[in-house]
Order: sequence, then C-alpha cells, then structure tokens
Amino acid sequence: MLGSPIKTTVLSARILPNADPALLERLRAPAGCRSLGILTTDCDDVSYAALDEATKRARVSVAYARSLYAGSANASTALAGEFIGVLAAEDPAEVRSGLDAAIRYAERDACFYSANADGSIVYFAHCISRTGSYLSREAGVPEGTAMAYLIAPPLEALVGLDAAAKAAGVTLSRFYGPPSETNFAGGLMTGEQAACQAACRAFAEAVCRIAGAPMAY
Repeated sequence: MLGSPIKTTVLSARILPNADPALLERLRAPAGCRSLGILTTDCDDVSYAALDEATKRARVSVAYARSLYAGSANASTALAGEFIGVLAAEDPAEVRSGLDAAIRYAERDACFYSANADGSIVYFAHCISRTGSYLSREAGVPEGTAMAYLIAPPLEALVGLDAAAKAAGVTLSRFYGPPSETNFAGGLMTGEQAACQAACRAFAEAVCRIAGAPMAY
C-alpha cells in the first residue's frame, strides 16, 4: 500500500581474515588492510548507505561496492540479489564490527517505500545526518556532511530531484542518471540537515504524485 516500507534482506555474508594479496590488489583495498567482509543484499541503495554507516562504526573502509544488473527481481542466483559490497580493515575484528553495523543498518534503519497501492512504484528518500567516509567520497563532500539520498524510477527521479532542489537549500553533489544498473535514477543532495530532510519530503511527494497520475502533464 502507499507509504509501506520495503525492507532489505541481507542474503549472504562472509569474512576473509587474511585475504589473498592478489585479491586485495584487484579490489584496491587500502594498504595494510588484509581482512575483508563481503555481503550481498536484495537492495543496492540501502546497502550503499549501510556500508557508509559501517565506516562510522568501525575502522573499516569500503573496498568495493557495486549494483548488480536488472535488480533483485531478476537476480541470477538465490544469493546474488542486487548488490555486493566489500569492507576492508587491518584485522578481522574490525571487519566483523563493520559488517555487523552494515547489516543492522540495512535491515533496520533504511528502506525503500511504496509510492502506490500495489507497490509497483517505489522510491528511496533517506536523510543521513552525518556522512561517513564512503558516501562523502562518492559525493565529493567532507565527512560529517548531511545528505539526502534520493532514488526512484527514471522519470519520477528527475521530477523528484527538481522538486527537492526547489524545496530546500541543497546541492546536487552526485547525479545518477538513468538508467542505472537497476534501471533507476537519482542523486545525493547535500546541505544542512533540515534542508536535507525537506528535500527528502519533497522528493517523496513528487514521486507519489506521479505514481497517482502518471499522465497529468
């Protein structure tokens, strides 16, 4: 139904306490980081935010994070889902702490929402009060910046970003043009926390309006 949360499922997770040097090199893990934490989920954007949260909760960095093509409904295998992420740290204990934080955040703290009654249109309008190292790098902003993470289907996303920019004093720091790997679009908007919250509301309202009347141009 309209406004219903769509929870993320973590499909698989593993820790490599002492990863092979060739693998570390290919993943571009930071120097000295030999331990890796790997997870897959059925939702990419929630998981990007979750990895960022891990960088605030443990001494970890994001070595690798990618969306998988076509989305979770078209996943190639039972555990592939829509996303794979890799955390790196100097020791396994830090990786475990980071992985625990990411899983907790993905399952409890962030989610997509339904924009219409049957859930066939969904959106992500999530305010992050303080970015960690990962999303700060992605958006090109200092760590600790407030952020509105805004994602929706292609047309809805473009209209929603316009509405968000006009509703609040925010900057479009990173644009995800359509189509993404999962055929969505959106962006990372930054500014004061109150402005980011207003941007999230405006984006959500715009997406829901389109879902309710797609040809009302």
